[in-house]
Amino acid sequence: MPTRREFVTGAAAGLAACALAPRAFGKKMDRPVGVQLYTVRSLVDKDFPGTLAAIRKIGYRTVETYVAEYKMAAKDLRQAIVDAGLIAPSGHFSYNDFSTRFDYAKELGLECVVCSSVPGNVGNSADGFKRAADQYNAWGEQARKMGLKFGFHNHNTEFKDYGGLTGIDILLQNTDPALVQWQMDCYWVAQAGFDPVAMLKKHGKRMQSLHLKDRKPNFPPSTDTGPSSAHFTEVGTGTLDWTTILRLAGQDHIPNMYVEQDQTELPPLESLQISYTNIEKFLNA
Repeated sequence: MPTRREFVTGAAAGLAACALAPRAFGKKMDRPVGVQLYTVRSLVDKDFPGTLAAIRKIGYRTVETYVAEYKMAAKDLRQAIVDAGLIAPSGHFSYNDFSTRFDYAKELGLECVVCSSVPGNVGNSADGFKRAADQYNAWGEQARKMGLKFGFHNHNTEFKDYGGLTGIDILLQNTDPALVQWQMDCYWVAQAGFDPVAMLKKHGKRMQSLHLKDRKPNFPPSTDTGPSSAHFTEVGTGTLDWTTILRLAGQDHIPNMYVEQDQTELPPLESLQISYTNIEKFLNA
């Protein structure tokens, strides 16, 4: 099974701004909940319109795309998402070709462009993360000039310790909050041995959006991606404190959240239904 690093370079398309007018979490899923389409990658290539329609039927309102969608022209990708009754507030792009993707993102109608990860040949030292921070500042400025917002997504490797500072510490301390925001993946924070609740309390104002997936119990933490770190399960069926996570996300007016389960034991759409039902329960509690 390929890792998410190898796939999650996609772009999203849509009509809604990333900074949707914030509303408190409340009844009937007041805040938009979306899907990272990597979760349904086994279905997308076979029936993209049908997969989008099924996602919308569950109740999801937004999507993020990944690399498979890039074979479509931007206008066709955007139209397919609109035709399904969905929107895509942000898109993922890979570090190595990020600089070339701004025009494509603009054509898609994106508001937020997100770097999917720091590549291993960069994010393997404190100096490497400092270089990545400098690059993020540059991309953030380029995004600002184009009327876009820039963010970065984490895995667990950003939580390796480098002399008392983790990679995520270095990225946050060396980037301009006005230009660079964080899309926190709750699972990968927990898999690294850290607490997503604590991260929200400390850095919630820096967060652009959240990725939601749960973690099975009784597995050791790690800071290396791969099969030994793959303990994914549906939101609400694992160990993460979703009641607190979602409450804090509402307090910080984090505008978007996306369910993204890298691997599913159930058929992907069944998995997405379970996560949606449980998120609705947590939000309506």
